[in-house]
Amino acid sequence: MLTISTIDEAKAHEGEEIGVSEWHLVTQNDIDTFAAVTGDHYFMHTDPERAKQTPFGGTIAHGYYTLSLAPRFAYTLVTYEGFSFGVNYGCNRVRFPAPMPVGDKVRMRMKLAKVEGMPGGAQITTELTFEREGGEKPVCVAESLSRVYV
Repeated sequence: MLTISTIDEAKAHEGEEIGVSEWHLVTQNDIDTFAAVTGDHYFMHTDPERAKQTPFGGTIAHGYYTLSLAPRFAYTLVTYEGFSFGVNYGCNRVRFPAPMPVGDKVRMRMKLAKVEGMPGGAQITTELTFEREGGEKPVCVAESLSRVYV
């Protein structure tokens, strides 16, 4: 776990990999719950029998479900202390290069890509790469923006 307490400390880690999370099992129950919350009940995610007939051979996680795991993983890799608060500012780029099969495990690799000063604090850009256990390609890659305020 990396602890960052100042903007200068964040800048000192610019360009470095922060870490890699533990593996997380993607379950059908989690996918069904995500579908209920978002209203995205596409059969590829929620109908295991019908999804068996696709090239994926079964249900796959929603891309946005995978991306939504970012906070869960990030909180185990880095903490920001000494700031009054921080906010999620958005994403610059998000791609889903490979499917995330339900029943498989995923983890996130995090790199602190850029730290830019701004009035009252800093904007921190992190590169997030979600990997499937045994997968050849990432299941999600994203550039995430956060803002911390002093």
